[in-house]
Amino acid sequence: MDVIITSESPEDFDSITKIHNLAFKQPNEGKMVIELRKNPLFISKLSIVAKYNEIVVGHVLFFPIKIRSKSKISTSLSLAPMAVHPDFQNKGIGGKMVKEGFKIAKNLGFNSVIVVGHPNYYPRFGFKPASKWGITLPFDVPDKAFLAVELQKDGLKNCSGVVEYPSEYEAAL
Repeated sequence: MDVIITSESPEDFDSITKIHNLAFKQPNEGKMVIELRKNPLFISKLSIVAKYNEIVVGHVLFFPIKIRSKSKISTSLSLAPMAVHPDFQNKGIGGKMVKEGFKIAKNLGFNSVIVVGHPNYYPRFGFKPASKWGITLPFDVPDKAFLAVELQKDGLKNCSGVVEYPSEYEAAL
C-alpha cells in the first residue's frame, strides 16, 4: 500500500480528529489532540499523518514530556495518541508513522520516546520496559505495557524518575 507519511497541516485537523474517534470509538483521544495543539510545547513536525490517495488514514503524535527525579528533570517524548482508520489497520501504516516520527524526533535532538501501549506491538521498534531505566508513571500500568526506547546512544542514561504528562493527557484518561 502506497501511503505518504508527513507532518500534519491545518487542512488535516478535522480528519485527524475523525480518525481517533473511529479508532478509539470515543471522542477523548481526538479532543486531546485538539487541546495539545494549543499547548506551547506542541511541535507540529511531530504530529504525523499517513495519507492514502491524499486522504488522512492515520495519525501519531509525539509530545514532549518531563521525567522528574529528586535531583533532575529530563525531557523525553510521549508517543500518544496513535490511530489508524479501521479500514486501513494491519497494513503497516502505524509502523511507518512511528519510524518517521523517530527520524524527525532524532533530528530535532530528542533522545528518547516513552509509550503506554501494547507489549506485543511496540518492541518491534526497539521499545523495552521503561523500568529498565527506573522510569515510572504516576498511575498503575503493567510493567510490560509501559515502554521506552532510546533514539540516541545512552539517550535514557541517568534519566530515572516519574513521567509528568501535560494536563491535556489526563482529560483523555
